[in-house]
Amino acid sequence: MRALTWQGKRDVRVETVPDPRIEDPTDVIVRITSTGVCGSDLHLYEVLGPFLDPGDILGHEPMGIVEEVGPEVTALAPGDRVVVPFNVSCGHCYMCDRGLQSQCETTQVRERGTGASLFGYTKLYGQVPGGQAELLRVPFGNTLPIKVPHGPADDRFVYLSDVLPTAWQAVEYAAIPPGGSVTVLGLGPIGAMAARIARHRGAGLVVGVDLVPERLSRAAADGVKCLDLRRHGKDLGDAIRDLTDGRGTDAVIDAVGMEAHGAPVAKAAHGMVGLLPDALGERLMETMGVDRLAALRAAIDVVRRGGTISVSGVYGGAADPLPMLTMFDKQLQIRMGQANVRRWVDDILPLLTDEDPLGVDGFATHRLPLEEGPQVYKTFQQKQDGMIKTLLIP
Repeated sequence: MRALTWQGKRDVRVETVPDPRIEDPTDVIVRITSTGVCGSDLHLYEVLGPFLDPGDILGHEPMGIVEEVGPEVTALAPGDRVVVPFNVSCGHCYMCDRGLQSQCETTQVRERGTGASLFGYTKLYGQVPGGQAELLRVPFGNTLPIKVPHGPADDRFVYLSDVLPTAWQAVEYAAIPPGGSVTVLGLGPIGAMAARIARHRGAGLVVGVDLVPERLSRAAADGVKCLDLRRHGKDLGDAIRDLTDGRGTDAVIDAVGMEAHGAPVAKAAHGMVGLLPDALGERLMETMGVDRLAALRAAIDVVRRGGTISVSGVYGGAADPLPMLTMFDKQLQIRMGQANVRRWVDDILPLLTDEDPLGVDGFATHRLPLEEGPQVYKTFQQKQDGMIKTLLIP
């Protein structure tokens, strides 16, 4: 089969690799029909190389048609249409029973001290082959895949793999009071969808912050009050307090993570980590603060006292300095973590209708062949061509 593989920093290639096969009685093989490129894929492209090996298959946002099932699979049959959550979760352990599929005890990567395995996402999370490929082996076929109806285009359902549950959890964790206010930092795919969900769930004021014109104009069309970071970079907190009676918003969603701008020292560390031999790069990531914390620091500044910060953007450093005195003094609540995809599916599925209240049918800005994957990563990383969300078609 053809698959998008990691070969080195800023070097991904589509190659012919062996087809996956049934390895466990509850496995299924899915022929991928659409697979998204996620902002966190750029961390692999740029920073997390020490945790990858050449040839690793990328991607964690796939959907497709079941082609083969293991002998103990009863919930699916060949021909069924499914979305594959990015968490590799069993569905029946202590953590899964509590809706914490990202902490699944069956697939936790204990030798790394991390949570549940993830498709296509480094040795830190199990080095499981990903979904930017023609075929994907999916374990736990009776409990993990999300069965969806045939008929509507993939765009209707593919975001159940990551974007929708991640954005939904970000809003849930933000605990925005009815009619309240929220600032969304970063209007990429997760931030843009979180802003839509916040409005759908009753937020009175949604402020969106970014510096990419296409992202700002798109969010503004959704009814978001947009602030351009290029204009308000140094006075962002004041600008948001001016909109909220001097207090700041009730909540902030950090949908940026380690990709934040405005941190030249951490940017240099990112570059160094990606160039070091794997063993040294791993140690640097695991023992030093190498994140660009501009977004998180901005969140701490612009949230009102007693407010909530919800972090959905991925951070990687182990010793990142935070303004603990300010956080304590402002009496902040902070929630974060990988999305528990299966936890939110029942809330989201009823919204994936012809009425399309979340705008999923037109959410992708680009739909391109899998063979163009390397150029997609480059364009997305450089924020060019108005690229916000791309679906690759094998």
